Amino acid sequence: MRNALGYAAVVGQVVAVVAGAPLLTGWMRLVRARLEGRAGAGVLQPWRDARKLLRKEPVTPVGTGPAFRVAPALLVATTAVAAALVPLLSTATPVSGHADLIVVVALFALGTLALALAGLDTGTAFGGMGASREMTVAALVEPTILLSVFALSLPAGTTNIPAIVADALGQPARFASPAGLLAVAALAVAVLAETGRIPVDNPSTHLELTMIHEAMVLEYAGPDLALVELGAQMRLALLLGLLSSLFVPWGIATGASWAALAAAPVLCAVKVAVLGALLAAAEVCWAKVRLFRVPELLAGSFLLALLSVSASYFLNGAS
Repeated sequence: MRNALGYAAVVGQVVAVVAGAPLLTGWMRLVRARLEGRAGAGVLQPWRDARKLLRKEPVTPVGTGPAFRVAPALLVATTAVAAALVPLLSTATPVSGHADLIVVVALFALGTLALALAGLDTGTAFGGMGASREMTVAALVEPTILLSVFALSLPAGTTNIPAIVADALGQPARFASPAGLLAVAALAVAVLAETGRIPVDNPSTHLELTMIHEAMVLEYAGPDLALVELGAQMRLALLLGLLSSLFVPWGIATGASWAALAAAPVLCAVKVAVLGALLAAAEVCWAKVRLFRVPELLAGSFLLALLSVSASYFLNGAS
């Protein structure tokens, strides 16, 4: 029974991320539209866009190699594997022992690298510019994510994410500590940068002087573009889910209980929807920073993560 419950949790996490990511994007667009006084296209619009793209004929630019063709599928695949590892619904799954912090961050980095190589493979000025900017941002974001979660791993004594979440459920006061507050601030900025949201990037712009993610994928069309957009939406949903699992872990199943596992998707959806609404509302008030100021912003988040590790180390002792 425990094995069946664990496999059901893994499948549920992957399905929730794949099916719910476009809905989260549609929800965030709707919230932003309403705050700006517009009607909005509706929560299901990303799924309609994906259906339209999937019906089109795939087009590959002349001169591109395997990197361009493999990148969309690799982006979706790496994010789906990360979704199976991150404890969104349950901490007791057959893959929990492999859900190490380093592995999850490496999967995100692999997807980013695949898109950057695809942008370079096109041989266009926009592709190279976007790949260069994306790797610059990634070089600052990945260490921040590592340090932020590492600050939370010190009390648990492990970098295994399900173990960190399970340990945090028994000590809720930890989130109000200086280390916890610094870690959530640093990780929030890292999530904005990793998913290409304002103020680091604007996912709705195609201005050549400002775009980062969009510059790498300008040459994609049809089903390939649908996979690229789905992969980006999945990364956003998964990172918001990781943020909620680490800092608001209540509702995640920790034992062999079908009732707890049945309630976990609802609670996870509510938490992610709230985070998505807050992010959409913040984007209405924020402006995109200049490209040359982005490293300063990410360096500040890295400093916050470093301070959170130091605070966690001193609060929990040298042991």
